[in-house]
Amino acid sequence: MSIELIPGRCEGHGVCEAIAPEVFQVDDDGMVHLLPGGDHEDATALAAARSCPVAALRATS
Repeated sequence: MSIELIPGRCEGHGVCEAIAPEVFQVDDDGMVHLLPGGDHEDATALAAARSCPVAALRATS
């Protein structure tokens, strides 16, 4: 599985970053970014993606 970012959907809530800060970062512009080198297939990262309140992140296979 991997994580897909859906452009334009992020509202900057930061739930994903709070759960997996080594994978996600919400910048000053209020948009989430996947950090390079983070384990995007880690169970915690996938759970963080699924926790997005606006479904801006999707765990894909």
